[in-house]
Amino acid sequence: MKYKQFQDISLSRLGFGNMRLPEKNGRINREKASAMIDRAMRGGVNYYDTAWMYHGEDSETFLGEVLPQYPRDSFYLATKFNIGFNPDYRHVFETQLKKLKTSYIDFYLIHSITDSTIHPYVDDGSVAYFIEQKRQGRIKHLGFSCHSSVEALKWFVEQYDWEFAQLQLNCFDWLYSHTRQEYEVLEQHNIPIMVMEPVRGGRLARLTPEAEALLRGAHPDWSMASWMFRFVQSLPQVQTILSGMSTMEQVEDNLRTFDDDQDFTSADRDLLFQAMDMFKDQMQVPCTACRYCCDDCPMGINIPEYLRLYNKYKVDGDWGLKPQLDAVESTSPPSECLSCGSCTGHCPQSIDIPTIMTEMGEKFFAQ
Repeated sequence: MKYKQFQDISLSRLGFGNMRLPEKNGRINREKASAMIDRAMRGGVNYYDTAWMYHGEDSETFLGEVLPQYPRDSFYLATKFNIGFNPDYRHVFETQLKKLKTSYIDFYLIHSITDSTIHPYVDDGSVAYFIEQKRQGRIKHLGFSCHSSVEALKWFVEQYDWEFAQLQLNCFDWLYSHTRQEYEVLEQHNIPIMVMEPVRGGRLARLTPEAEALLRGAHPDWSMASWMFRFVQSLPQVQTILSGMSTMEQVEDNLRTFDDDQDFTSADRDLLFQAMDMFKDQMQVPCTACRYCCDDCPMGINIPEYLRLYNKYKVDGDWGLKPQLDAVESTSPPSECLSCGSCTGHCPQSIDIPTIMTEMGEKFFAQ
C-alpha cells in the first residue's frame, strides 16, 4: 500500500468509502462487508469514510461494530454533518460518536457544501460548533466536502483555516466540468484533497468497447477503474482517494492498483484523455448513484437504477431495455413520479430528475 504524509500522520492513498457496501434484504450485508473491511485493513488501508445518511443511517453503526476489533491507532475515521438531512448538529455529532464507538473523529467534514447551503452552515452556528469540538480534541482534523460553484468554493475556503477538503474528482469531470478549477482553488490555498467519486460511482469502470480497447492496448493488466485511480493519484494536491467498494473483487483490484509502483506517465494521461473523448457521448446523465435522491422520494422510486438504464437507452436505444426496466427493484416505476422536486433538492449533480422520470414513464410505462 502506498502512503502519503498528512501533517504528522501517514494516510493510505486508498481510502474505503462506506456508502456502497454490499446489501442483503435492503440492509448492509454484515458478513460480506466485514470481510471486505478486514481485507482492506490487512492490505494497509487506514482511512475509512462514512456519513450520517449512508445506507439509511446504518453505515456509521456498521463501522462502530467492525472497526473496534482493530487497534484505534491503526485506522482513521472520517464522517460528516449534512445540514439538509438533520440540522441538529449537536445531536448528530454526539450520536455519531456513540454509533462509531469512539471518543473522537479523526477527519470531520462539513458535508456537501453547495451554493444554497454554504451560508446556512455558517449562519446556523454549526461550523463554529465543530471548530470548538476540534479545540477540545473530539475532532482531530476539520474539513469540508464540496458540490458548489467555483466562486462559492473560493469564498468558503477563505472563511476558516480548513485542514482538508473532499472533492468529486475524476478524469471525466476534469475534462468536461469545472473540477480542474476547483482543484486549482484548493491547490492555491494548499488544502489537501480527499477524492470522492474517482470512478464516478462506477460509471467510469465500464467505457465504450472502443475506449476500453484503446486503454487495454497500452496496459492489458490495468482495469478501467485502475486507470481512473492512477490519474487521480498523479495529481500532487491529492491526499487520499476514496473508493466506495461493493464487492471483494473491487477490494482486491484496488489493492493491486495501490500496491503497484508503475508510474502513470504523460503518455498514459494523453491516452486516457483520448479514451474519455471517445466515451463522452455515452455519458448522458452524470449520476454517481449516491442515492441522496432516494430517501425522501414519496413514491419510493429507485432513481439511480432508472437513471443508469436511461443512459443505456440514450446510447444503445430501447432494444431489449424493457425487461431490464421491469426487473428494477423499486416501489414505484418512473411513471408514478409526482414531480415534487424532493430528489432534485438533494442531488449533488443538479440533475433534472422529474423531467427524466416523466420521459421514461411516457416511453416505457405508459398504459
